[in-house]
Amino acid sequence: MWLQGVILLTFMAASSAPTPLYGIYRESWGFSAITLTIVFGVYAASVLLALLVLGSVSDHIGRRPVIIGALLLDAVAMWIFLTAAAVPALIAARLLQGLATGAATSALAAGLVDLDRRRSPLVNSVAPMVGLALGALGASILVQYAPAPMRLTFIVLAATLVILALLACFLPETAGKRPGLLAAMRPVISVPARAWRVLWLIAPVDVAAWALGGFYLSLGPTLTRQISGMDAPVVGGVIVFALTASAAITTLTLRAWPPQRMVRFSAVTLMSGIGMTLGSIYVGSGVLLFAGTVLAGTGFGLGFLGALRTLLPVAGPHERAGLMAAFYILSYLSFSLPVILAGVLVNTMGLAVASYWYGGVLILLAAAALIGTSLSPMVDVAGGASDGQAKMQQSGHAPPDQGHTGEAA
Repeated sequence: MWLQGVILLTFMAASSAPTPLYGIYRESWGFSAITLTIVFGVYAASVLLALLVLGSVSDHIGRRPVIIGALLLDAVAMWIFLTAAAVPALIAARLLQGLATGAATSALAAGLVDLDRRRSPLVNSVAPMVGLALGALGASILVQYAPAPMRLTFIVLAATLVILALLACFLPETAGKRPGLLAAMRPVISVPARAWRVLWLIAPVDVAAWALGGFYLSLGPTLTRQISGMDAPVVGGVIVFALTASAAITTLTLRAWPPQRMVRFSAVTLMSGIGMTLGSIYVGSGVLLFAGTVLAGTGFGLGFLGALRTLLPVAGPHERAGLMAAFYILSYLSFSLPVILAGVLVNTMGLAVASYWYGGVLILLAAAALIGTSLSPMVDVAGGASDGQAKMQQSGHAPPDQGHTGEAA
């Protein structure tokens, strides 16, 4: 179980590792903020595609082949990063990386549930956030203090992925082969009628959380350098680390909360944290930026988890695959499309003004979620949840068939 947890963490670390390098790529190759956000958006879109199409592949061919194949494909992506000399290579690397990460996430989430139904939800929730934090911080340290700043990060990651692929050969197979692979690769996207109201209630906070994460992982280091006046790459890595580490700590600490409390707390902390971040731009304070980022990170972590735990009980077991597909589409489009729009705004009105508009919209979304869930309590809306499900959610553990969302997608 812990090997699979480390593999999941490594995939997430590799996904955030290019973030501190984006500024160097822009300076070296002279591309715009729009191009930068497109490079980031390609990754999110390919992760979504892999989740929808390849999410159930490991149920039919086994967990181990999918995990090993995804690790090797991600290593190829690191090699493309290593040899990249132009933007098309970055796009190709992010595309392959997204496909590998999406396929691996589904198989690893399912494999963790196979091995330990009780602890797997915690690992599945915390490991990705820890990986994002360590990837951004580790890469920024290597870029700042180690030789060959645009190469060493990817050499280390490629070697790590290959080693993990070798170790994964010894993983026990927890899913037997079964027919129906091609049918399983056909995405099922549907929202049960009784789930629409809950989806509309949790959508604003889910969109705000993912859009915030996308902004930090693409334009966050650039904004940090502008506010602090420090060009050191490690500064950008620290700000991404602050967001994702606080998200991981909050998820770990508050995982036993009822889902509706998670959503409301997420909305409040997102509004407060983003407000402080926008204030830091106005006064030019790096300290205020860091504090606002940490506070917003708590909302980032709880927003997705609370939305997911609120939505899942509304659907029956035979409806969850289609519902989760719709939920992933909402989440990953929020992770990518708003950031591309932000890149357009940066080109037309500058980074500071674009950040004001972007952050203002996210604050309005979080406020809408807070008002909506207060006026229409989700405990009543999600009436399809049984008492047993509610108790298990409050204890921090989803029921076995809800423990991994990747398989459902």
